[in-house]
Amino acid sequence: MSADDVSRAIRRMAHEILERNHGADDVVIIGMQTGGVDLAQRLAADISTIEEAEAGSVPVGTLDATMHRDDFGLRPVMPEALTEIPVDPTGKVIVLADDVLYTGRTVRAALDAIHSYGRPRAIQLAVMVDRGHRELPIRPDYVGKNLPTRKDEIVDVNDEGVDLGDLLGEGDIT
Repeated sequence: MSADDVSRAIRRMAHEILERNHGADDVVIIGMQTGGVDLAQRLAADISTIEEAEAGSVPVGTLDATMHRDDFGLRPVMPEALTEIPVDPTGKVIVLADDVLYTGRTVRAALDAIHSYGRPRAIQLAVMVDRGHRELPIRPDYVGKNLPTRKDEIVDVNDEGVDLGDLLGEGDIT
């Protein structure tokens, strides 16, 4: 996906979020650290533009679910990854945003983490890329691109778009 493809996908997902929730009232977008933060901010900006609301009218936060992961001791802890939930999630519709959905384990951890802050009315999941290979029964509500991959491939979502490469770093398969 090119940068323009990503922008179009985000715009489409923003429209889908508004349609499903009958507007942006009570919607809070939470970006999962670190890859989902940019997606969350871009979704909120597009929603504000579509709704012709002032920028910042859709609350945007960040969530580091590291401490809730089932493989906590096996992964590095990132001190720069912060959790900032701008409002009490109780009674709100939380849209969790992440760049890539793979096994579903990070999303499961994020669900636990969100509930430690309150009880949302609903939690929805928006991902830029769904690459398959789920290990848990988790399905996104909003998807920028379904991109079937091999387990030995990596998916990188960045400012230039989405790149597909191998684990050895021997070039992109864009």
